[in-house]
Amino acid sequence: MTVPVDRGTARLLPDVDRARAWLLTLDDAPQSYVDLDDPGHLEFEYVRRIGHALDLAAPPGRPLDLLHLGGGGLTLPRYAARTRPGSRQLVAEADAALAALVERRLPLPPGSGIAVRTADARAALEAAPAAGTDVLIADVFAGSRTPAALTTLGFARAAARVLRPGGWYLANLADRAPFGFLRGQLAALAAVLPELCLVAEPSVLRGRRFGNAVLLASDRPLPVRELARRTAADPFPARVVHGAELRRLIGDAAPVTDEGTARPSPEPPPGAFSAG
Repeated sequence: MTVPVDRGTARLLPDVDRARAWLLTLDDAPQSYVDLDDPGHLEFEYVRRIGHALDLAAPPGRPLDLLHLGGGGLTLPRYAARTRPGSRQLVAEADAALAALVERRLPLPPGSGIAVRTADARAALEAAPAAGTDVLIADVFAGSRTPAALTTLGFARAAARVLRPGGWYLANLADRAPFGFLRGQLAALAAVLPELCLVAEPSVLRGRRFGNAVLLASDRPLPVRELARRTAADPFPARVVHGAELRRLIGDAAPVTDEGTARPSPEPPPGAFSAG
C-alpha cells in the first residue's frame, strides 16, 4: 500500500512471517515496524535499545507519563502501553497525513492511554508543562535527518525542563566518525543533565559505518550495568559508553547555542537506511 503524506510517500509492507505485522517506510526509508498482535515485539535494533531503557526507567509495570516527539507507526507508545498499562502518553507527530494513515490502518487498541497530536516536535516540547514527564523520547526525522531545531542547547534545556526529578531523556541519533553531530548533542545534554550514556553497535562506535546511537540523559544515575547487560544480549549486540569514555568521546565539542546557525544531522550515505 502506497500513500502520499505531507512529508513524502509512505508505504505499508506486510511481514510474511507475522500475521498482522507491518513495515512503514517513508520515501523508501524504514520508519516503523508494528506488530498489531504483539506490541512487545521490537524489530528495529535501535528501538529495542530504547525499549530496554523503558523497561529500566521504573519498576516493572509501573505506569509512567511519557512524551514522544515523533510518532510514525507508534511502535514505542504501543510497547509502553503493553509493558506499563495505565501509562499516560502524548505523541507529537508533525505529519498529519501520516498520523491519519496510521490511525486508519494500524489502529491503537481501546484504552491504550495514547493521545496523538499533530504538532511540530519543538513546539510540542515548549508547550509541555514543567516537571510533568517521566520519560521524554525524541525520535524525529525530517526525511532522514534530525531537524536543526532539535539540535541546540535551547532544545536540551527545554527537554530538561519538562522532566520530573529522576526523569529520563531518550533520543535516537544517527552519525558516523568523527561524530561531529553526535558529539555536539552529547555536549548539549551534558550541560543540563549530568548523567549520560550512549548505546550503539561497536562498528558504529569504531567509525566503520554510519548508524544509530541511543542517548540517555537524566539528573540521577542511570542503571548503566544492567542496560549494558541487556543490550549485549541482543541479536546485534551494542555497547554502552559512559563515564570517562563518554567524556573522551565528547572531547572539546561544544553545544550549538545559536538557533540561527543550527544545522540538521548529517545526510546518511546512500543505502544506509533503505528498505527493499
